Amino acid sequence: MAMETMYDRQCSEKEPKQELDNNKFGESEIDCKEWQVEDVIKWAKDKHMHSEVLQCLAVERIDGSDLLELSENDIRDFRYRLQYQLTMSDMKKLWVAVRTLQHNQPSSPSSLHTPCTCMYMNPPVSTGGSPIHHPNNIDTCSCQPPRTIFGSSGSCYSDTCSPPPLATLSGGAEGENLSPPMSIDGRATNIPPELFKTAISLGYSFLVTWITSFVMVIVHERVPDMKRYPPLPDIFLDNVPHIPWAFHMCEITGTLLFIIWCCVCIFHKYRLVLLRRFFALAGTVFLLRCVTMLITSLSVPGTHLQCNQNDYAVDDADLTIPEALQLRISRAYTIWSGLGMSIQGVRTCGDYMFSGHTVALTLLNFFITEYTPRNLYFLHTLTWLLNMFGIFFILAAHEHYSIDVFVAFYITSRLFLYYHTLANNQALMSHDSNRTRIWFPMFSYFESSIDGIVPNEFESVGELFDTIFLFVLNLKDTCMLTARRNWLSDLQHYLIRQNAPFLLKAPEVPKLRIKQPYLQPQNVEASMSNTPTQRYNFSKKSSHDVLTVSSLMPECDIVQQSTLAKCAQINKKQL
Repeated sequence: MAMETMYDRQCSEKEPKQELDNNKFGESEIDCKEWQVEDVIKWAKDKHMHSEVLQCLAVERIDGSDLLELSENDIRDFRYRLQYQLTMSDMKKLWVAVRTLQHNQPSSPSSLHTPCTCMYMNPPVSTGGSPIHHPNNIDTCSCQPPRTIFGSSGSCYSDTCSPPPLATLSGGAEGENLSPPMSIDGRATNIPPELFKTAISLGYSFLVTWITSFVMVIVHERVPDMKRYPPLPDIFLDNVPHIPWAFHMCEITGTLLFIIWCCVCIFHKYRLVLLRRFFALAGTVFLLRCVTMLITSLSVPGTHLQCNQNDYAVDDADLTIPEALQLRISRAYTIWSGLGMSIQGVRTCGDYMFSGHTVALTLLNFFITEYTPRNLYFLHTLTWLLNMFGIFFILAAHEHYSIDVFVAFYITSRLFLYYHTLANNQALMSHDSNRTRIWFPMFSYFESSIDGIVPNEFESVGELFDTIFLFVLNLKDTCMLTARRNWLSDLQHYLIRQNAPFLLKAPEVPKLRIKQPYLQPQNVEASMSNTPTQRYNFSKKSSHDVLTVSSLMPECDIVQQSTLAKCAQINKKQL
């Protein structure tokens, strides 16, 4: 006889008084904190759960304490992250049983004086990450003697108040059987790669960099004369001496931040989402910079700068408009290919409001700190130091006014925070979706498939190589299938053109269709002579390269099938 488990002993102790001790959940209180894995599996069997659920509990080694801390997110992860073959019914039954067990835990004496920590003072979060608004009892709760349930992160959710009904995994709103919100941590449940959207974002950023380079050529032609317009008064520049090598140090710090960001993108599990957001934000900020530096031309901030508007001016009267435009585009290409960096030999003037170097430093810093784990304090401190020192080097080199740097940091940081606030809280975006589409069309398109915070999950080197290998295989298969489809389509069109008179005279397809074996070419020719309302319909068969020849008659449709090689041998006279 098998050894009696703790679960069996508890059930045998509770059985005599079960009918008298049942609570509102229909079960007696059972303390499962000390359960072993075998007890949990026995409990699941008594609940008549599917074998896949039992296997999941056994493989993951779920004991009694783990069972008390399970949340709806954890149960969904069994299917969507751990890839267990659980049906929706399995997940619902498991969550209802777990929640009932959590509610039925015996209250300890110390918990009777626990203060109310109602989670429902704020609007609850639905599956998509957006709050569920209820007309009544959103900001108030009626406290009762508390009963504590263990949450997914070890925290306790209080069952001491009467919050509004929640839509839970168990299927509808419930007034008594309450549970924590489905997305307590706000993480996204659906993050598709969407390579096409990332390509659009990259194209948008690429176009903006070209526009920025071209505008920098224009503003250099309009830079004020240094003799007539001296540098403007500036508190920082007037009190800090010029450091010649500072601007190079700024670009070196930016290069270090860029290398760190590349490493994050390479190993991050959702790298395409990160790149899509980075390109979209960078393109938007630099497009705004094009407007600000074009509408107002500030004087040169330092006397050490050799800026002359005739450097880039098109002063040759013999040049036509296309030739002048071509000359400006070639100069813009020089700026674009050098990334606007002085260490690449690029020197421009007039592009002061606001600082593009500060934008790049700040954007890289914010993206690195956002998409790396919160416990990497050294990395986050390093990126912030690189950002601040880079800004200091810009000012110490007297390449920008202080207002240029301040406005650049403010606009970049605010735009980053606004974008991610909307992306991480779908309620803000869905509350007035029409207005969001009008004011933020790119954001609405790029973030339409993401319903929460993108988790910071990284892949190992082996997983990364597996991902690249699968991508290459899928790309090869797609190219081969596309080429095969195009070849068959061209052949089909060629054969159809050879039989155009018959296709033009073909009647509608009859309802009755009778399939017959393949007819030899001479039979086809004889059938054509007897049936003037006949046509050939060539449809491709991708698996066997088969073409179907359809002969339409007044009462039936006879389909003759032959291989591609035999059809290609039919000459024009037989057709």
